[in-house]
Amino acid sequence: MEIKPIKTEQDYSDALMRLEEIFDAKKGTKEGDELEVLGILIEKYEDENFPIDLPDPIEAIKFRMEQMDYSQNDLAKVIGLKSRASEILNKKRKLSLEMIRNLHSIMKIPSEVLLQAY
Repeated sequence: MEIKPIKTEQDYSDALMRLEEIFDAKKGTKEGDELEVLGILIEKYEDENFPIDLPDPIEAIKFRMEQMDYSQNDLAKVIGLKSRASEILNKKRKLSLEMIRNLHSIMKIPSEVLLQAY
């Protein structure tokens, strides 16, 4: 396949088909290099044409709590008081900068997610 920018849906479709053909190419080979470049082009096209919005901050906290098997008491240890954890989860209180820092460092929730308005 001739490597070229992906500008149309047809280009994108062709690139995906070619990617599938050379998916198991060995690194350092001609096809391996093509695979790497094609992957970058596909990713760029997808980022521009199929953007994924960041999740709601509170939903991200709830999701991460579920992943970590955290209870509301566990969250309270991260952000302060148990009542404060309840207020946060019910969107009755905004996250403070200190809470965002703790959620980011302890629960590994990206700060750009937590900083969004909700």
